Amino acid sequence: MAKVLVIYYSRTGNTKKMAEFIGEGVKKEGLEAVIKDVGEVEADELLRYEALIIGSPTYYGTMAGQIKQLFDETVKFHGKLEGKIGAAFASSANIAGGNETTILDILNAMLIHGMIIQGDPMGDHYGAVAIAAPDSRVAKQCSRLGSRVAKLVKKCTS
Repeated sequence: MAKVLVIYYSRTGNTKKMAEFIGEGVKKEGLEAVIKDVGEVEADELLRYEALIIGSPTYYGTMAGQIKQLFDETVKFHGKLEGKIGAAFASSANIAGGNETTILDILNAMLIHGMIIQGDPMGDHYGAVAIAAPDSRVAKQCSRLGSRVAKLVKKCTS
């Protein structure tokens, strides 16, 4: 069975809750979702999954240092994530608080690795976003993101 790794950093619990909603969307499509705090993830572990969905709160318009550190550690196997599916999500305290720039920074790192990025023409285009605590709209967008990534994994691995 294909596996999707959902990685998050969360100080307040908001980004963690988003990761859980994303995992539910992955599972609805019949794939295994492994949800982990970035502190529990070794860089080499990323190689064992068909897809990576990474989320971060927004700090100064970009990803948390803990997420950036994980990407920095992947330099040792640069290119070995090529062809894997990638997606991102973010939370912030305010509207215009930097969610899109945070997501784009995560996606940039994935693109440099040669990953295939899942966007969304109908929902949160770059990845799911939350302002403060996730509400029902965020739950729906996160589940949708997980589902869309899982569907893409199935297409690419069949």
